[in-house]
This record gives sequence, C-alpha cells and structure tokens, in this order.
Amino acid sequence: MPERLLPLLTPQPQTGDALGARLGVGRVTVNTLARRLQDEGVPVQIGRAGYALSPGTPAPQFVARPTPMGAALRYLGTVGSTQDEVRAWADDPHAPAPHGAAVVAERQTQGRGRRGRAWATMHGTLAFSVLLRQGPGGAPLTLPELGLLPLAAGVAVQRAAGVGGLKWPNDLLTGDGRKLAGILLEADLRGEEARRAVLGIGLNVSAAPDGAAHLREFAPDLTRAGVLGAVLRELHTWLSAPPDEVLRAWRAANLTLGRPVRVQTPAGPLEGVATDLDARGSLLVQTPGGLHTVSAGDVQLIGQLSGPPGPATP
Repeated sequence: MPERLLPLLTPQPQTGDALGARLGVGRVTVNTLARRLQDEGVPVQIGRAGYALSPGTPAPQFVARPTPMGAALRYLGTVGSTQDEVRAWADDPHAPAPHGAAVVAERQTQGRGRRGRAWATMHGTLAFSVLLRQGPGGAPLTLPELGLLPLAAGVAVQRAAGVGGLKWPNDLLTGDGRKLAGILLEADLRGEEARRAVLGIGLNVSAAPDGAAHLREFAPDLTRAGVLGAVLRELHTWLSAPPDEVLRAWRAANLTLGRPVRVQTPAGPLEGVATDLDARGSLLVQTPGGLHTVSAGDVQLIGQLSGPPGPATP
C-alpha cells in the first residue's frame, strides 16, 4: 500500500485530506503510509503543510528518460542490492524487465562492488542498476563486447558528471584521486554469449564516505534525479557506440595511462607503467619483465595525481 502513495508525492507539500481523496482513504491512513515510506528509507517530508518528497529524489516522476535506458524505472526504499532487484525483475514470468530497465534504491543492505566488496549507500548518494539484454546492434551480447561495457559506462558517467577522470576499469576520480563514482558489471554467460548483463553504478552526488568526493563540490545545483537522467541518456549513447569511439573517448578522459600503477590480478600483483588499452579494453602494463595484458584486476595509481591524464601509446 505505501507504494500507492509514492507516485502522488511531489516536492510541494500536499495535505493528508487531498492525498487521501486521491487514494480513497482517510488522512490518518495517509500519515501511516508516509511513515512507512520513511521507514523504508524514502525521503518523505512530513510537516504542518502536509506531505512532500525531498527535492531531487530520483523517483520516476522526476527523472527525464527520453531514451530506452531507464524507460522502465523502479524506485525503491531499502533493498538488498539493486543488482539482485534487476535480476528478479528480469526473471518475472508475468512482466519481465525489458532491455534498459533500471532500479534505483535509497539504501542497500547487501550492496556490492567489484570482487565482492561492500557497496555503501547513504543519504546523498545515487545507487542504481540497469539491465542489458543486447549488444550495440540489438544482437546478444558477446564476450568481447562485455570487456568494453564498463569502459563505455565510465565514459557515460564522466560525461554526465562533467567532472573527474577515469581510472581503469571502473572508477570516476577527482584530479586529486578522490572517488566520485564506481561501476560494477555482472554477466550471466551462455557459451560465447551473455544471456544478459547487469550494470551497477554508484555516484556520490551530495555526500561521500570519508576520503571520497561528491559531485556537488563542483556543481552545487546538481540533484540525484538530474544526475540519474543524465547518466541514463549518456548510457544510451555510449553503450551503442562503436568500440573505437568508446576507446578514444575513454583515453581522452583517463587518469591511468602514462602513470605508474600497481595491479592486483588473479595471478598476483603487477607493477609497471600503464601504457594503453587493447581493442577489447584490457589494460597494457609495461614492467621490467615485458608488456602485460590485464583483462581483470584492481588498479592502484602510484604517486600523487596532478595535471592532465597521461597520453596513450600509439
């Protein structure tokens, strides 16, 4: 029942009587529903003037969605993980989620990042996941395309944010190395194809954990609803862009290439200079022992970040 109230809420307060008339219930019931939404983590404001949703809340009625990305959008209070919510929606036998469907949540109790790390959410952050059922041309996703998806998503997030640079493979950082956003791609594989992939994105919009940064440090007027709409729009562009265009845009926005790095790979740690990306988006690292291709790993940038991103090796 609380979900019936949510679509009626706006940033302008409405009285319990007015909302109750639209729902066919009394104002006491409206108050109960509003408090249930609060308990779930939805930022409902309750006062003498009535009931309102905090400005900038990324509920569907406030998010511009001119492309298929996010055209089907669910906004929830507290969930285990938006990744799992998207999967459950995709598997719904009665109304399965379409390509581009998105779930955004206020709180995650089991949010995760790469390699099983906890993915914290707090008031002022934006956490959402998008379902990908097909590749750029509408065909099933292939394994080579999967390698480029986090890079394409990184470009989309950086373009939408308008600040920061990209650390391979999945982080948006400020120029001094503080984290603004992270990206997680999980795919369900079937031979040489992916049955589907789920792209998770977390952005610090108006708040950030200790040591990180948020977007409103650079653009004070940003809202979570506005940022979500901008990212969905850019995802539509970059997830369907040709691979060479994605790689060119990523190189132009990167904070990784040309710098000393330490990479934790499945085979162990690797230190050297990040020189370029290959055609599949893997990172090329030059070490004293030779050139290594890293398709999966965690990168630590060695030394203080300053100045523009390093150039890519031709």
